[in-house]
Amino acid sequence: MLKQFLRELEDDLDNAVEGKHRRLVVISGDDPSKVGEAVKEVLLLYDRIRYRRDMEKGTVLYMFHDEFEDAKKIKDIVKAGVKENRKNIELSINVYEASKKLLGSTYQGLVLDLTHDLRPNDVGRLVEVVEGGAPVILIVPKWEEWDTRITLFKKLLTVPQYPEPRHVFITWFKRKLLAHPSHIYHADKEEIIKQEKFESPKWVPKRPEIPEKTRFPKKLYELALTQDQVNVIQGIEWLLGRKKSHRVLTVTADRGRGKSGAVGIGLIGFVETFKKSKGGFAKVIVTSADPIGVQTLFSLAMKAANVLGIKAKRVEKKGYVYELHGEGWSIEYWPPADAAVKSADLVVVDEAAGIPVPLLHKIWKNHKRSLFATTIHGYEGAGRGFNVRFLPALKNDKKTELKMIHMTEPIRYAPGDPVERWLYDSLLLDAEPAKLDSEDLKAIKEKRLKYLKLDPEWLFSEEGEGVLRQLFGIYVLAHYRNEPDDLAMIADAPHHTPRAVVTDTGKVVGAIHLAEEGPIPEDMIDELLAGGKIAGNIIPDRFLKHLRVRDFAYTKGWRVVRIATHPDVQGKGIGTFGLERVSEEASERGYDWVASGFGVTAQLLRFWLRSGFIPVHMSPDRNPSSGEFTILLAKPLNEKLRSLIMEANRLFRRRLVMALHLNYRDLEWDVAKLILETDPLPVQPDLKVPRFHPVDLDRLWIYAYGPMTFEAASDLLYRLSLAYWSQPKAWRPEVDEEMKIVLITKVLQSKKWEEVEEETGIPFKKQTAILKSFARKALKHYWGIEDGGKGVSKTALDAFLAFRGRKLLDF
Repeated sequence: MLKQFLRELEDDLDNAVEGKHRRLVVISGDDPSKVGEAVKEVLLLYDRIRYRRDMEKGTVLYMFHDEFEDAKKIKDIVKAGVKENRKNIELSINVYEASKKLLGSTYQGLVLDLTHDLRPNDVGRLVEVVEGGAPVILIVPKWEEWDTRITLFKKLLTVPQYPEPRHVFITWFKRKLLAHPSHIYHADKEEIIKQEKFESPKWVPKRPEIPEKTRFPKKLYELALTQDQVNVIQGIEWLLGRKKSHRVLTVTADRGRGKSGAVGIGLIGFVETFKKSKGGFAKVIVTSADPIGVQTLFSLAMKAANVLGIKAKRVEKKGYVYELHGEGWSIEYWPPADAAVKSADLVVVDEAAGIPVPLLHKIWKNHKRSLFATTIHGYEGAGRGFNVRFLPALKNDKKTELKMIHMTEPIRYAPGDPVERWLYDSLLLDAEPAKLDSEDLKAIKEKRLKYLKLDPEWLFSEEGEGVLRQLFGIYVLAHYRNEPDDLAMIADAPHHTPRAVVTDTGKVVGAIHLAEEGPIPEDMIDELLAGGKIAGNIIPDRFLKHLRVRDFAYTKGWRVVRIATHPDVQGKGIGTFGLERVSEEASERGYDWVASGFGVTAQLLRFWLRSGFIPVHMSPDRNPSSGEFTILLAKPLNEKLRSLIMEANRLFRRRLVMALHLNYRDLEWDVAKLILETDPLPVQPDLKVPRFHPVDLDRLWIYAYGPMTFEAASDLLYRLSLAYWSQPKAWRPEVDEEMKIVLITKVLQSKKWEEVEEETGIPFKKQTAILKSFARKALKHYWGIEDGGKGVSKTALDAFLAFRGRKLLDF
């Protein structure tokens, strides 16, 4: 039967080479000898085809888990057989832990041993390094038993309370293998499960046309493999000119279009041309969510420099390139948050979809030239979210000159590749939200909404797939970090639950991903209090570690992992409706709380506060990739938890107000203000009047009504600001919104006058007037002191002598 399988496969692989398309081959079984033999024969068949066609020697990437004996045995059989008989291919054997490092590489074939693990991110990443005309071979367990195998990834999805995963995703994955052209062989039974050929038209390569007039050397353009890449290099030329305050180039593409490579080539042209035309040093900053993401860019930049005969030196850390530099120029990697504030002649954001939109705005606004490149459909992030949320701001800004390039032609294979279609379908890389018509919009306006409780088995079935695609499509658009692993998590994580908000017309307009957390097993509580770790259970873990409240370990609730609204109808109350239903269902289940954690922005925080969620913790530093502080909020569902969460909020606000000049000096003022105003319990309930020494009162009076500067009285204003944000509302002086903002930014965060003006729009003179006014209000409100033409006491010395020996308590 294997011979028959190979005969049919040979015809299809021959056609694949003609059409520069890939072919999908699956070898199933638990007998490593039979599986290894079958994989070896497929590779030798492919080798003969390449040899017969007089093709260059090719490299087949072989990925496996080296901790399993059967996987090692299969690998050894394949390796020995290919080494002994091959004429035109060689194996490159690697382990999955190194898969990220292979991004940007190109191979002439692929073997993925999925016997012990099926991690969607690995599949999405590795299948796309294979060029056209090659097989993608998947080694899987017994076909009939594969669904329920406990894989490494499934183990990662379990928590102590739910030690057994669901078995949904592999069933879905198998169904998609059967739904697309593929060759599936059961080695143990020596049976053909499926064999379907794909008719690929003969591929005729198109030579890209190089523009007649270029500022960059023609040799750079000759490195381009497609016309799309030529267009990107030409677009980087365009960045050299500048008429408006900002010149921005955007490059969008599906996976495998050569986006990063084209940018890398163009950057060498940019730095060389820029330093010559401007007569100075040319500095480019490149950034992405991870330095791994820019390795292809650096690789092609190095190649371009070599082609031009430019001496370029690499700076590496832990095996990754962080910088290229030469005489008069440098191209440097920095994390996104750093790239936003560092000066450069050009900032390049690769995989911009993996970075929050507020940070993209900051990078754009802080630089005269910027390039944002992103994948539309892929495992790096939601490219369509970039299009929906960021591009409109660029287009509508009168001070920004924008050029947009979209790449469509694949680099490694011809258009219409069947393996690409299978990959996108299996991992929902091209999932889209439902298209809304006038009736749908009317239903939303009239609040004709339903809350759907979704069962993962149904959702991943043929019947539920339409809802799944709409649901996941909303995630793809709304979230800057959306990966294939998330799809499998929804399917198989036993404590995770999907929910949806739909119109009565049947369209999904809201997507919610929930995780049940708590109670913590008794034998793990002390370990967590001492700094130990636990899978999942993020909310109970943070309460134990930061609030030291043992009782919270015995509670149970839902963490909102993600909530997203259809991009066409945001701001219509759909998210609020969804959270209300989630809270109701959680109460019905007997849960104690609903909570969530996310990178905080004022807009997001307002949404959660409106729905009754209370902030209880925030990370002490910004996430280096997102550039945001991570905040946790919780909503109590019973009286016991209400008192506990209110106390958590009180302690959190106390920490925040005391640390605004330290850890949170660069926290956005509107976020700080929103948090500080969530004060059902005052930080210091017994603080009616701040305790000031008469000497300090005299100083405060001189500042308020005399010539003393803020700098000379800053300690007094600081103590008064602490008191204002810490005491019960009824005991505070009345202040307006601008005064609150200045108290936070200038006094508590200790920012420079110009920094406050830049961030808040309040001019320097007005800031000084506001602070003087606050001092007068405080004197009158707390001590009944108004301007009487005299100081608070006869002399500071009299005041000191009168209070000498008393305990002086500041706030």
